Amino acid sequence: MEAFLISTGLVALAEMGDKTQLLALLLAARFRKPWPIVWGIFLATLVNHALAGWLGLLMARWLTDDLLRWVLGLGFLAMAVWMLIPDKLNAQPDTPSRWGVFGTTCVLFFLAEMGDKTQLATVALAAQFNAWLAVVVGTTLGMMLTNAPAVWLGDRMAHRLPVRAIHIGAAAVLALLGVWALWGW
Repeated sequence: MEAFLISTGLVALAEMGDKTQLLALLLAARFRKPWPIVWGIFLATLVNHALAGWLGLLMARWLTDDLLRWVLGLGFLAMAVWMLIPDKLNAQPDTPSRWGVFGTTCVLFFLAEMGDKTQLATVALAAQFNAWLAVVVGTTLGMMLTNAPAVWLGDRMAHRLPVRAIHIGAAAVLALLGVWALWGW
């Protein structure tokens, strides 16, 4: 349960103001079809985070305990610093073409999550907790808790949230996890 709760909370915080949340806002404004967008986000996130969680489990098996501790600790600390750098989204999605809104959302979200801090957090959390299902379900839920409201409420919600304060809070949590891993707790 700890892996699930930490994964959900951490990714929900990390996703605030992230480029994929900006992408959700952009898709909602462009296509005005919230349900296919939300389902596309869900599927893309689930597949992406399932693969990331699997990679995290492989890392936990391949690396020695000491090396894994250092990789996780330094990785969490690096993500804490990364949280303090605001994301920007430069590309606008084209018309849905033959893939439709759902397919366009799936592809764009899957690609946007590649190498993103929430994907890397999923890898690290799966390696740290050795709980693939709890981490993948938690990180996917965290993404949905942040992105689904962005789709339905549009940018009215985004402008009212203290995104900088949320980023600082998420960075603090990541830094604590980094120190926790480095000290071997």
